[in-house]
This record gives sequence, C-alpha cells and structure tokens, in this order.
Amino acid sequence: MSYSDINASENNQKNNQNNNQTTQKLSKADKKALKAQKAAEKAVMKAAIREEKRRVALLRRRRLLRVDDVTVVEESALKKAVAGSVVGNLMEWYDVGVYGYLAVIIGQQFLSDASSQIQNLFSLAVFAVTFIARPLGGVILGQLGDRLGRKEVLAFTLMVMALATFLIGVLPTYAVIGAAAPILLIGLKLVQGFSTGGEYAGATTFVTEYAPDKHRGFYAALLDWGSYMGFAVGATFVSILQITLTPEFMHSWGWRIPFMIALPLGAIALILRTKIEDTPAFQESQDAPEPTAAPNVRDIEEAIHATDEGPQGVVGLFKNYWRELLTAFFLVAAANTVGYALTSYMPTYLSTTLHYDPVHGNLLTLPILVIVAFAIPLTGWISDFTSRCVVLVSAALSAIILAIPAFMLMAHGAVWSTLLGLFFLAIPVALYMGNLAATLPAQFPTSSRFGCMGIAYNAAVAIFGGTAGLIMEALVTFTGNDLAPAFWVMATSAIGFVAVFFLRESARQPLPGSMPAVASVEEATELVENQQENPELDVEELFADAPIHVLDQQPSVEEAKMELRAAIEAEDAIRQDLRKAKAVTEAAREAVVEAMESEETQNEQ
Repeated sequence: MSYSDINASENNQKNNQNNNQTTQKLSKADKKALKAQKAAEKAVMKAAIREEKRRVALLRRRRLLRVDDVTVVEESALKKAVAGSVVGNLMEWYDVGVYGYLAVIIGQQFLSDASSQIQNLFSLAVFAVTFIARPLGGVILGQLGDRLGRKEVLAFTLMVMALATFLIGVLPTYAVIGAAAPILLIGLKLVQGFSTGGEYAGATTFVTEYAPDKHRGFYAALLDWGSYMGFAVGATFVSILQITLTPEFMHSWGWRIPFMIALPLGAIALILRTKIEDTPAFQESQDAPEPTAAPNVRDIEEAIHATDEGPQGVVGLFKNYWRELLTAFFLVAAANTVGYALTSYMPTYLSTTLHYDPVHGNLLTLPILVIVAFAIPLTGWISDFTSRCVVLVSAALSAIILAIPAFMLMAHGAVWSTLLGLFFLAIPVALYMGNLAATLPAQFPTSSRFGCMGIAYNAAVAIFGGTAGLIMEALVTFTGNDLAPAFWVMATSAIGFVAVFFLRESARQPLPGSMPAVASVEEATELVENQQENPELDVEELFADAPIHVLDQQPSVEEAKMELRAAIEAEDAIRQDLRKAKAVTEAAREAVVEAMESEETQNEQ
C-alpha cells in the first residue's frame, strides 16, 4: 500500500468519525427536543386538567335536581329484584340451618374415632372453615360485581352454593374412606364459603340500589327475612326427619337428605334470579357517554374522572374508604356474633351444655327463629321512618343488657325459661339484621359498593360470625361456666355500639354516587319542585358525589339564572375590591404629594 493510499484511508476514517459525531450530536438534539416536547405536553395537560376541574366545580355548584335525574322504580321490577335476591339468602341459610342442626351427627360421621367433645369441636370448626374462604370470595366476586354487573355474579354464587351443598350430602363418611372424608368435607365447605362470600354482599348491594330511598330499610330487610326463614326451613326439615325416622337410619342415610334437596331448590332459585335485570344505579354508572372530542380531551377526562367514577382495586378501596370499611366491619362483627349464637350455635349449646335431647333442643329454637324472621322487616320499616343509627344503637344496648339474663334463663332448664331466654337473645338479632342490609351499602359509592361490602362483611363474618359457635363452645369447655357465651356477645356489641357513631345516616337519603330513587313519577315531580325546602335532600352534597356525565349537561333555565346570579355577585365583589384598591392607591398618591410639598416648604425655610 502506498503512502497516498494510507493517507486517503486515514482521511476517510476521520470523515467517518466526524459523520458519526454529527449523527450523535443530532441524536442528542433530537432527544432534547423530544424531552422538551414531552415537558410541554405535560404542562399543557396539567393546565387543561386544572381548567377542567374548575369547570366541574362550577357544574357542581350550579346543578339542580331535574325530574329526569330521579330514578322511578317500577314496582314489578322491584318485586322481581327482591324475590331473586331473597332466594339466594334463603339457600345460603338453609345450609346453615341444616348443618347447625346436624352438627352432632356430622361430627360422629366424619370423625367417628374421637370423643364426643372432640367431635362437637370438629363439627363447629368445619363450620368455621367455611368462613375462611369468604373474604377471598368477597374480594374477587366483589371486584367482578363492580365491573361485570351484580346479576351475573349473583347467579354464579347461587349455582356454586347449591352444588357444594348437594355434594356434602353424597360424601362418603370416615368409616368408608377414612381420613379423606373430613378432608373432602372441609374442601366442599371452603368452596361453599367462597361462593357465599359474594352472595350477601351482592344481594344487599342489589336490593339497596333497586329500592326507593324512602322504603330502602324495609326492602333490604327482606333479605335477612329470607336468611332466617331459610334457616327455619332447614331446621324444620331436619327436626321432622329426626321425629319420623329411626335414630339408626338418621345416622346412616337420613342426615344426607336435607343436603341433597339443595340441588333442585337451587335450580328453582337460579331460574328466578336469571329473570331479573341489573340495578338502575349500576346501569347508569355503565351508561356514561364516551368522550367524542379530540384525543387530548379524552386523555384529560380519563385523567380526572377514571378513578372517581370507575371501580377501584382492593388497595384503592382500603386507601379511600378505610374508615367506612372499619365501621362496617365492627358492626357486622357485633351483629353476627349474637346472630350466629342464636342460630348455628344454639342447637349445640342446648344439647351438649344444657343436656336437652337433640330433637327437643332443635324444636325449642324454631318458633323463635320464625318470630325473628318476621320481626326483621318490621325493624327495617321502623328505621325508614326514624333513623338507622337509632335502631342500631338499640340493638347494641339490648345485646349488652339482655345477654346474661338470656343465658341464665336458658340454664334454668324449664321449657318456658328456655323459650324466654331465646326470645331475649332474639331482640338484638332482629334490631341488627333489620338495618344492616340497608345501612352498610349506603356507606359506599355505586362504583365500589359491591367490592367494599365484599371485604367488610365477609372479613367480619369470617372472624366473628363463623367462629362464634366454636369460640362459645370453647369458652364453656375451658372455663366450665355456662354463662361464658353471654360475655362474648356483650364484648362484641360494646364495640358495635361505638361503631354506630361513625356511621353516615342513610334513612330516606339517596345512595352515594346515585341520584334519588322514588316509587312514582308524582313523587319525583314533588321532590324536584321542593328540593330547596326539603330538609332531607342536600342538593349540594348530592351533586358533590354525582358522576361527571350526570353533571355535564345543558343547563336548565333556572340553573343558567343561578350561574348568572353567581357571576354577577362575583363581579360585584371584584368591583368593590377594585374600588377599595383605587381608594388606597389615591390615598397613597395624596400622601406622596403632601410629603413632597412638606419637604419643599422645609427646604425653602
């Protein structure tokens, strides 16, 4: 290679290096330009969001209630919704009643080699195991219910619940497959618990969103009427079998019959449930119009409103509603402790602790359960005309005051005293259960109601409700005191008493995030005409929680006049401030002139 070739090669390399450096410089410049462009876009977005928030705040201040805002509930749709929801609760508590009244036999069948006390504790522990899966079911099914709809999730829970109950009825016992029997029983109870985790939370959400505001307490209380009637039906069925069948047949195959009946009952209930439509509140939240403006406007609206109007994840629910979740948790804990004491635990307490024979122990609780079932809608109706909080305070106080007398009367041993003791225990149950179904969903907005209810209700039931029988039986076993369950009831209701004072009063009020619901067009017209004078309707608070698509509409004449009056008042205030500022400025100028004149006079002297 010649010298000139080497020199040319070096020049080419230098040129290539210069070109690469230029390319790199251009690349860095492009990156800086891109970064600047993104920063500018971000600044524009922030400015647009501030402007949009200002506009939304103005919409909330000016908005008045209109007739087309009010949901008029059709009576036929309401009846279908209530019936479809009640059947699910009836099915759930039918299983609770059957299992509770067969707890002694189940312990003998699935743990036959153990002592009678261990068998009872095992049976109650298996019942408690059901509730371990409830919080998980509540979280998952609650999230699905807020996204897919209440109706679809409720149909799923009913189907799984009925199938699991049926499979318990055909499960081989310990004598046939050994240790696999109790393991399979626990597995089926876990599946059952997962499905029921979404049942009550979904049913209460469904009915409260369907019911008119002024009658929500009564209609929601029908859910728990279904619960206790389901328990009574299950308990009655078991009692009839125990009376009519021989003990040998009852222990061999008779105990299976109530569980197997659950499958055809579930099929009938599923048909009823599939005929109902989803709630107007949920449909309204799903029918929000899509933004039709330019993409940047869509981004602005999504940035502002997505978390406010859409369903939130579990972390978001805890972050935004932790106070309401805790309040609901403690109230459910108090109510379910005394509730499960009267229902699932009482047959075991009467037969093992007070030594009633199983048949008579079961029969004594049946009339009380029927009384409770029909007292629950009554207390819900009372809360519609008085206050949810007042009735719940009465429930907590009655549990604290009557728990010890109730268990003392039952320990007396006579039939009349046992019935009176059960009746005393039934009073707080009716007061609690007649109000929680309407009170708790009203603490949360529509977009997150199912999810919040699934968490708060099922966590409390898992910890306090499902373990109530186990804890009370363990307290009696380890202390030797027949009154030990009463102190547990009193302790949980004392906590519930405190929780009531953190509740949002919801009687005759619209649900958060929803417009008012009424029973007729005439009632809707009257509500709109008297909205400014109605002490039970806070229009400003109503639209403070309302979805954006409800607010962002063409203003009515009255709303436009209100906006004009507000603008004029704001302009007058600004003009007054301007006059004051001008007066201060003029006074300052005069002071300067006076000071200058005074200084000139002094200089001349």
